[in-house]
Formats: sequence, C-alpha cells, structure tokens
Amino acid sequence: MGRILVVDDEEHICQYYTEALSEEGHEVFTVGSGYKLLKRIDLLQAEVVILDIRIVDYDGLELLQEIRNEYHDLPVILCTAYDTFKDDDKAKGADSYVIKSFDLSELKMAIQRALEAGACITPRVGATIQSDRRPLEVKMDQELLVHRRLPSS
Repeated sequence: MGRILVVDDEEHICQYYTEALSEEGHEVFTVGSGYKLLKRIDLLQAEVVILDIRIVDYDGLELLQEIRNEYHDLPVILCTAYDTFKDDDKAKGADSYVIKSFDLSELKMAIQRALEAGACITPRVGATIQSDRRPLEVKMDQELLVHRRLPSS
C-alpha cells in the first residue's frame, strides 16, 4: 500500500484518517500545520498528500501551490468540509477534491487512483527509501535519474 501524509489541524480528523487508512494497509503520517508540512515533506517521502484547505497557520490552497511548485508529481487530494472551493482556480491544481465525511469511501477511492497512477514524489538524488519492499536507491547516472531496487538483505 502507500505512504499517506495527512495535513489537517483537527486532531480528531488526523486520528480518524490514521486509523481507517492504516487498516487498509497504508502507512499514515500526520502534520497539524502547513509550516510543519513544508519542514517534513522531504523526510516523509509521501506518495499521496491529503490536504485540508482551512488549516490554522496556512491557506491550504496556497500550500497546494507550494507543493506543486516543488513536487509537481506528488498527488495531492484536497479534503475539506467546504464545497465552495471546488471551482477555485487554485483548487484545480489538486488531483482530487473530496468533501470531508465519516464515510471515507470517496477519499479511499481517490487515494487508490493516485497510487495506481504511479505518480509519486521524485526522491532526492542519493536517497534510499525504505518500504515494505526492497529499498529503492536513487542516484544520478550521466545526468539521468536512476531508480534501482537494492537486493534483499
């Protein structure tokens, strides 16, 4: 399954998403602010970001633009209680727009689509990513980014 990063300032939402998505087999990380996201996004190596629009310290749509500028291939799912932002030009930069609900079927489908599309953050050169599969080594080879599975230990 995937590495999911939830960005929401409501602790009960983060906890609910973590429990539900972990049961689906995902590895879930949460941050409660936009500034924490910007500090940790490289470290966490998420495959999908679930982003609330209204977070206490940052405009979620501005944060979406910052993510797009730096990590243009990283799937971002806007998940908000407000449907009024759906037609906002900035919101159209997200891969999916989901209205918050205790029924997570729409969110789970959006996550699955993002993971199946194979779009994920491009790791930094020199990084080794650990997952439930063999580690992935990323290096530059004559100016081409090379992804290679390391042998099993």
